[in-house]
Amino acid sequence: MKKILITGAAGFLGSHLCDRFINEGYYVIGMDNLITGDLKNIEHLFKLKNFEFYNHDVSKFVHVSGSLDYILHFASPASPIDYLKIPIQTLKVGAMGTHNLLGLAKAKNARILIASTSEIYGDPLVHPQTEEYYGNVNTIGPRGVYDEAKRFMESITMAYNRFHGLETRIVRIFNTYGPRMRLNDGRVIPAFIGQALRGEDLTIFGDGSQTRSFCYVDDQVEGIYRLLLSDYDLPVNIGNPYEITIKDFAEEIVKLTGTDQKIIYKPLPKDDPMQRQPNISKAKELLGWEPKIMREEGMRKTYKYFKSLPEEELYKKEHKDFKEYNRS
Repeated sequence: MKKILITGAAGFLGSHLCDRFINEGYYVIGMDNLITGDLKNIEHLFKLKNFEFYNHDVSKFVHVSGSLDYILHFASPASPIDYLKIPIQTLKVGAMGTHNLLGLAKAKNARILIASTSEIYGDPLVHPQTEEYYGNVNTIGPRGVYDEAKRFMESITMAYNRFHGLETRIVRIFNTYGPRMRLNDGRVIPAFIGQALRGEDLTIFGDGSQTRSFCYVDDQVEGIYRLLLSDYDLPVNIGNPYEITIKDFAEEIVKLTGTDQKIIYKPLPKDDPMQRQPNISKAKELLGWEPKIMREEGMRKTYKYFKSLPEEELYKKEHKDFKEYNRS
């Protein structure tokens, strides 16, 4: 039985990856410090013999006993509301956490895939974004803690690849959505749906002309799975290239939820990207991958999930108390 370590296992995407590799017959070791993750996302796995979980911060030394075949490094805050509240930890997990896991991969002779993001492109001057584009990022802006953490992850991963001959993979993830997203994590889909369910007006930052490309979680997981098992070691975009403006998307949410909320506008946050659309030619060519689930179907599933949550989840202002972490 192949053994895989998945960091960020209790998070939105990490928990779906745990499910996938369990279903593929792997022995899965989940690891998460639960700053933004939630054990509810993986509690259904605790009874399984081929799953174990460790509450641990990968920014500290990481030890796994026995052999290890693969590592998926998905430990990181991923939403603006999180990484703006815990900026030091965001940088730490991107730098020290990645260094620790690359060292573990080297010691175990394991292949490692790291989760990068479309945020490494910043507010792009090239559209759609190809893997060859170097990005337009404000290193000292408020979003820099996340963007630069991911850019460093890519750099140190390729250094281990070239210097140590380590088997590495890099996925650049574009906006992903689906069940298990946190309702109040600040990202556009849960923000809009949460406002609709609470009967609040939908808030657009800026004039709504900025675009996003949303990829359903099952498609994202399939792309990551194929990339891990491929022979390609440079970054690959995994996302849905069907682009939509935020204004049009807000109108879709109003129709989906059957609500009659108004759409209101607030100032655009600093360095918020105006365009997001992946060029997925590499994924098509190298992995035979492209998204199968279109936004209408994916949003129906996602709305059904959010609607099933207990009412108290709707009114949570924050998912976790970050005060104890802000001192680090």
